[in-house]
Amino acid sequence: MALPVGQGDASDKPYFFLSYAHTPRNDPSDPDPDLWVAKLYNDLCAHILQMTTLPAGVRAGFMDRGMNVGEGWPESLAEALAHCRVFVPLYSPRYFRSQQCGKEWYAFSQRAVYHRSLHDRQISGIVPALWVPVAANDMPGPAEGLQFNHADFGEDYAAEGFYGLIKLSYLKHEYERAVYRLAQRIVQVVEDTKIAKGRHLDYHHVPSAFGPPGASRPLRVTVLACCDTEELPAGRSPSCYGPSPRDWNPYRPQSSRPLADHAADLARNLDYRVSVGVFEEELDRLLDPTPTAPGLLLLDRWALASAERREMLSRFGSEHRPWVSVLVPWNRADPESGGHEENLRRLADDALDPSRTDGTGGRFVRNNIPSLEVFSDDVPRAVGRAAKHYAAHAPAFPPRGPHSSRPRLRGPSAGTYGSDRSSPHGLHDDRGTTEPDKPEGQDDREP
Repeated sequence: MALPVGQGDASDKPYFFLSYAHTPRNDPSDPDPDLWVAKLYNDLCAHILQMTTLPAGVRAGFMDRGMNVGEGWPESLAEALAHCRVFVPLYSPRYFRSQQCGKEWYAFSQRAVYHRSLHDRQISGIVPALWVPVAANDMPGPAEGLQFNHADFGEDYAAEGFYGLIKLSYLKHEYERAVYRLAQRIVQVVEDTKIAKGRHLDYHHVPSAFGPPGASRPLRVTVLACCDTEELPAGRSPSCYGPSPRDWNPYRPQSSRPLADHAADLARNLDYRVSVGVFEEELDRLLDPTPTAPGLLLLDRWALASAERREMLSRFGSEHRPWVSVLVPWNRADPESGGHEENLRRLADDALDPSRTDGTGGRFVRNNIPSLEVFSDDVPRAVGRAAKHYAAHAPAFPPRGPHSSRPRLRGPSAGTYGSDRSSPHGLHDDRGTTEPDKPEGQDDREP
């Protein structure tokens, strides 16, 4: 039975998860090209055992190369990602082209998003390491957004990466210093974050955190909800609301963050550049028959007690706009919900056709989302569906080229891979992309 997110700790599972892109053999008879990655992993494990009080039998790390032939590797990976305390992505040009590595990144990073909604405390739990240096402009948004100065591990490490330090014999001492400092950083992050266990995700259906190379794509999250500065509907208290519709949080007391912020964080972990707005202020854009971005509409059915909002939502729902996925939370644990559900559902159904599909059975209205966990699982699917239909109804996203206006990094030093791009006014704008679904089973791993 899966342990829900937020319960327990991860003391009995791997201390860290090493995520790396397998290097293909040119010939089956060639030596294992990932032998040196295994050396780094073993050295990290040895240092961490010395730096901690991990008991006998507890693995210091997880690396998929250590699994036995015939073992169900997707299940093993999913378990390790749900329980490890730190995620260590091994950067290389190949890493950010790997769908499998992108799945690993997303599976871990959604734990941090969930943790933030529970505790209103931002954590990461990701400690990047350089296998081969990667140009900042070639990294996807989730990696680019990390504040991490690789020069702290030594100038030679920042210039060469672990692979260069291992292969160049005169840099042996620099390798020893860098791997020791990486182990120290892992231990420190474990102590600082104490991230809770996650749920075991269906690993075959976990989305990738990395969008297609060379693309920068937007996503718009729009909220149609009440706020506590207006007269609320009869039977509705202000406990789930704030001064703006953007403050709506239907999953209190489980969650302590606005739902739109939670959705935006999940989308940023899918390599999107996200903006969040209010339905009434964005109606003209939403009604435009030529879309400028795929979108999510988060609908508070209590807001439809207002005749004006019902009319606006009916205008939106009168035309087929498949590039906007509609998510309708309905927290049945909320004691105010029970006696009003049927009437509010009818108002929403009159404005939106919840049975409307894209011709393949995919629905654009996801009704009655009962919990934050289910909402978190629905967001990637809703985003992917909206993005595919946006691509069919609007000009293709322009590829990034030599004259691109893609944001550059801002950091404290040239060795820093990361930036802080939240606007001072709360309109988040982080680089990101999506891509059409890849065929199931597409994988760069050796079983």
